Amino acid sequence: MGLVAALVRSSFLVHAVYAQAARDDGLTPQQGQLLCVLMAQPYGMGELCSMLGLAKSSLTGLVDRTENNGLVRREPDPRDSRAVRVALTPRGARLADRFYTEACRRIEELPAGLDPAERDTLAGLLGRIVLDHKVPAVFAEPDQASPGG
Repeated sequence: MGLVAALVRSSFLVHAVYAQAARDDGLTPQQGQLLCVLMAQPYGMGELCSMLGLAKSSLTGLVDRTENNGLVRREPDPRDSRAVRVALTPRGARLADRFYTEACRRIEELPAGLDPAERDTLAGLLGRIVLDHKVPAVFAEPDQASPGG
């Protein structure tokens, strides 16, 4: 298999595993991403648009639906009285932690057929591609996530 096909097919594979983990927790993949991003801290709507690659109207709808489910809340931005930040609720923090842990477990199983050195090589090469393209940190390393915002 060539590089392009391998990268595209692996992205579909990871997305499918991630989406199934989200569905198992009653989330859409986009809600799962939002919760994972907010695990680190609350963010403003503009920051979330950039991190998630969404238009403002799409993000507003996502936040509205996730807020209606009691998983996030809007709070005043201390730096700008006209703006709001989005933060996890206690229920959202618990669900984010559970979803994140399960998604990590499932994704960690994907390269199970590789030996430790191959896994390290794969991680290093993919990490370089991600860093070279300045991909936003919508999903942190398991040891870097901090549940509860």
